[in-house]
Order: sequence, then structure tokens, then C-alpha cells
Amino acid sequence: MDKYICKVCATIYNPEVGDLEDGIQPGTSFEDLPEDWVCDVCGSSKDRFEKLPPEKYEKLKHGI
Repeated sequence: MDKYICKVCATIYNPEVGDLEDGIQPGTSFEDLPEDWVCDVCGSSKDRFEKLPPEKYEKLKHGI
């Protein structure tokens, strides 16, 4: 599943994890998030997120 990054604060939405604090279950794709869902860190709306290429995610995950 595609991961998305907030363009404001660089928080990553990972659909494999979901967003349990906001009731979003693991396995929920970004496209299936409610329209009023916002970034947990900065409060940005979905339109402030962009798809994160898999290779960039791997680099971020490993601190490269």
C-alpha cells in the first residue's frame, strides 16, 4: 500500500499501521480516509499530503 507524507511537517501516513488514535484501523488506504481526517502532528488536511515513493520511504525509515 502506498504511504503518504505531510508536506508541512513530514509525518508519514502508513496504511499498514493506520491511525488508531483517530479510529483509523490498520489496512486503511489513504484514499479511504475520511475527508475531514487531519495530520496528527500539525493538523494539516489530506490535500497537504503527497504520495511517498517506496525508495524514499525506505531511506527515511532507515535514516539514510
